[in-house]
Amino acid sequence: QVQLVESGGGLVQAGGSLRLSCAASGGTFSRYCMGWFRQAPGKERLLVAVVSKSGGSTYYIDSVKGRFTISRDDAKNMVYLQMNSLKPEDAAVYYCAATDRYSFTMFPRFYDRWGQGTQVTVSS
Repeated sequence: QVQLVESGGGLVQAGGSLRLSCAASGGTFSRYCMGWFRQAPGKERLLVAVVSKSGGSTYYIDSVKGRFTISRDDAKNMVYLQMNSLKPEDAAVYYCAATDRYSFTMFPRFYDRWGQGTQVTVSS
């Protein structure tokens, strides 16, 4: 029953950077695999990146590889998404999600704890 709160979204020009943060509380953070998802208006929510329970493995969708970096700090109960070289197509509400059922999974249906989202807007 971990609770998640995202922050760090905002307006940025194409080519710029943002760092999103997700603060976790109410659970044992080290037990959770953590993921970042995004949803643009009229589009399906989709996975962007995952970091494993141990922090040793990561996964990124092809469109963000080389530009985004997911990381976690278990001492602070935080997970981050560093976003560089932002493109207009990256604009969306970004959500943090967690699961303690798997040490690492790229499948959205296995995530059962969600934050409320933070808006990222990218202008061309």
